[in-house]
Amino acid sequence: MNYVQSVVLGIIEGITEFFPISSTGHMILIAYIMKILNNDIINLYIVSVQLGSILSIIFLYRKKIFFQKFSFYIKIIIANFPVGIFGLILYKKIYFLLKNPFLVSLSMFLGGLIILKSENFYKKNIYKKRNHITYYRAFIIGLCQCISLIPGISRSGTTIVSGLLQNIDRKESIEFSFFLSIPIIIIAFFKKNFDFYMESNLFINNNIISILIGNISAFITSMISIKYFMKYLKNNDFKLFGYYRIIIGSLFIFIYYIQ
Repeated sequence: MNYVQSVVLGIIEGITEFFPISSTGHMILIAYIMKILNNDIINLYIVSVQLGSILSIIFLYRKKIFFQKFSFYIKIIIANFPVGIFGLILYKKIYFLLKNPFLVSLSMFLGGLIILKSENFYKKNIYKKRNHITYYRAFIIGLCQCISLIPGISRSGTTIVSGLLQNIDRKESIEFSFFLSIPIIIIAFFKKNFDFYMESNLFINNNIISILIGNISAFITSMISIKYFMKYLKNNDFKLFGYYRIIIGSLFIFIYYIQ
C-alpha cells in the first residue's frame, strides 16, 4: 500500500462515511480493485482511517456535542452499548469478512433495497407527528447498529433507517447517527491499532505515515461531504442512495464473478 493509495482510500472514506452507503464497503471494494485487499495493513488502515471522519464531526458539531443536556450523553451510551458487546464477542469471527468483496457487494445491494422500503414507510406516515429520540428508541437504534458489523451494510445506514422506521424526524435521525459514531469509532481505532501492534509488531514508520495521510484526506473530504449531505437532504430523501447501492452492489457482484 503506497501513499497515493492511502490518499485515494482516505478520500473514499471521507466522502462515504456519513452517507448511508457504507464507507468500509467502498474501501474494501476499491482495495480489491487495487489488488491490496489481502493484506493485514489494509485491514488496519480501513479501521484507522475512520478517525479522520469522526474528527470532522467533532469539529463541525462541537457546540452541539459539548453543550448538550446530560440525557443526550446517556442516549449515546445506551445506543452504543449493544454494538460494543456484540463487537467484542464477534470481533475475531467477523474479521475475515473484511476480505470478502462478494459479501460486501451483496450487503450493498440488500442495503439499497432496505433504504427504499424504509423511505416508503416514512412517507406513508408523513401526516403523523414525528417522534423524538427517547431512551427506548435510542436502544432500538443501537440494536440495529449491530447489523452494521457486517461490512457493506453501513453503520450510518442502519442507524438512519432505524430512525426513519420509528418515525423520528429525518434531521434528528441523521445528527444522532453522526454523534453515535464518535465513541464507537474512537474505541475501535485504539483497539485495532493496539491489537495489531501486539500481534505483529509491524506498526512502523511507513504504516504511521500511511494512516496519517489517509486520516488527513478523510478529515478534509468529510468536512465537505457533510455540508453537502445536509444541504441535499433539506429537499430530498434517501432514495438516491438506495438506488446507488443497488447499482454498485450489482456491478461488483458481476466484476467478482468475471475475474
